[in-house]
Amino acid sequence: MYTKEECFKLGSIARLHSFKGEVSIFLDVVEPQDFNELESVFVEYDNKLIPFFIDQIQIRNKGFAVVKFDGVDTEKKALLFLKSALYLPLEMLPELEGDDYYDFEIKGFRVIDSNHGEIGTINGILDSKVNPLIEIQNGEIEILLPKMDQFIDEIDWDTNTLYVTAPDGLIEMYLTSDEEE
Repeated sequence: MYTKEECFKLGSIARLHSFKGEVSIFLDVVEPQDFNELESVFVEYDNKLIPFFIDQIQIRNKGFAVVKFDGVDTEKKALLFLKSALYLPLEMLPELEGDDYYDFEIKGFRVIDSNHGEIGTINGILDSKVNPLIEIQNGEIEILLPKMDQFIDEIDWDTNTLYVTAPDGLIEMYLTSDEEE
């Protein structure tokens, strides 16, 4: 049995699709088409990952897919899992090329800015298609840095460090206290 730490979050069950137990799932991934032949997923239920076999999956627009799970053949059964998260084992992640990385891989990395030195630790990525942000914790202060190639200088996988050059004034905005103004 897999744990959440051994898996990545694929998405979630968004809504019912039919009275025959079909559901609409949201695939929170860059390329939903990479998952158009899924045979099974783990559904988070009561803080446990429960394996479910997929009878049928149809990828739709904007990251949604219609799924028919094996053994879920009524609306009542499907309702039990509505809004549940879906997971897959980490080894099922598609290989990335070049300097690309998955957001979860840099969680916990130290962040060093070229002008300010160490500015904190990555808490996570606030994922927005338009403007994803790197969430950096600096003591009690949260710093939000745009996750754009132009601000990321290097990722050092050996030392778990992200080297950045933040936009002018951004770091000062977060680290300058009201008393100093």
